[in-house]
Amino acid sequence: MAQSVVMPELGESVTEGTITQWLKSVGDTVEVDEPLLEVSTDKVDTEIPSPVAGTILEIKAEEDDTVEVGSVIAIIGEEGESADAEESAPAAEDKAAEKEEPKAEEKEEKSA
Repeated sequence: MAQSVVMPELGESVTEGTITQWLKSVGDTVEVDEPLLEVSTDKVDTEIPSPVAGTILEIKAEEDDTVEVGSVIAIIGEEGESADAEESAPAAEDKAAEKEEPKAEEKEEKSA
């Protein structure tokens, strides 16, 4: 299943970063922790590693774009997979979070 790559938090007060260079292109295969791109902020210049292994299906932010922390910058998945398949991945995470919240509330009620 395709996965989103988001702009990571690069420091406590850093809210955005500028993509200075993509080290990979659409169609390239990457391994976990392999450098994907270089980002510059007002405090640091750094390489961003891939959070997952797979093939780069889509690059959503170009070089010289300033991107907010948490914004999707690329989609990585299986070769031949559609980048649109990524749309279902965040929805699954949201459902899992919703299931966990009621359990926490139930425990609080029982202990009260």
